Amino acid sequence: MSIKNELQRCVHGILKRNQDGAFETQHARRKVLFKAVADLCANGYKLRHIQGLKQKHVRFLNELWQSRGLAVATIKNRNAHLRWLCEKTGKNNLMPSNEELGTGKRQYSNNQPSGVDLKDVALEKISNKHIYVQIHLQQYLGLRREECIKIRPHLADQGDHLVLQPSWCKGGRGRVIPIVTPEARRWLNEAKSLAASPDKSLIPEKRSYIQHRQLYDKQLQRAGVKHPHGLRHTYAQERYLRLTGWECPKRGGFTSRQLTTIQKEKDRHARLLISQELGHAREQITVVYLGR
Repeated sequence: MSIKNELQRCVHGILKRNQDGAFETQHARRKVLFKAVADLCANGYKLRHIQGLKQKHVRFLNELWQSRGLAVATIKNRNAHLRWLCEKTGKNNLMPSNEELGTGKRQYSNNQPSGVDLKDVALEKISNKHIYVQIHLQQYLGLRREECIKIRPHLADQGDHLVLQPSWCKGGRGRVIPIVTPEARRWLNEAKSLAASPDKSLIPEKRSYIQHRQLYDKQLQRAGVKHPHGLRHTYAQERYLRLTGWECPKRGGFTSRQLTTIQKEKDRHARLLISQELGHAREQITVVYLGR
């Protein structure tokens, strides 16, 4: 067995024993860690067990990624997976901070438009009824792709708000989303009509999650949607307008420098709420969706 295969086998065992987070998080973690192992082996490092991982290996990987011109956000995400691996192997103090590794600050966004509105999408090319409903849940309730597939709408619907269970959400972070528009209520009811009972998700019968996700990707590409995440941007931007009374910077509204003191407080409150409703822990991430 080659050194690379031995190392990947070690990593596979750790991943199998520690299935933390949502399915997509686990999938991304596996992909990053296997690629990191391959990069180490391809550059002459002869590790035969992941327990032999040292700080010099981590530093090399970061230098390699930076030399390839990877975005700061991408490198930080990869380091998060390496940090997880170190924790699972009892090497909690092995990983230097991102600053020590020379990883710069994330560049979040500018004020250019970013939303995807279903009014501009070739909806007639979405032939699968589950996917048709799911993309509307994304726009009107701000759900991620995984969430709009895994959601059990009967269970989630609590009248004036939606309760997302941790197992449906990225990072295992469940959350509450208010139902404040007729469109949100309409499409949630449509979702409930597709799921026959409270224990049913929006994954069609005789299909696995992965099979349905692949069909989702194909149908949205056919409809001309290159970045479905933009549907969540539209949710955030509409929500901001409802909460503040004015458009966000990405829709040509006031920038932070143009706001009065009172408006700034209202802006901050709206951003905190929107961040929570989207499943994020920091107000800063709303710059991606709303601009600044």
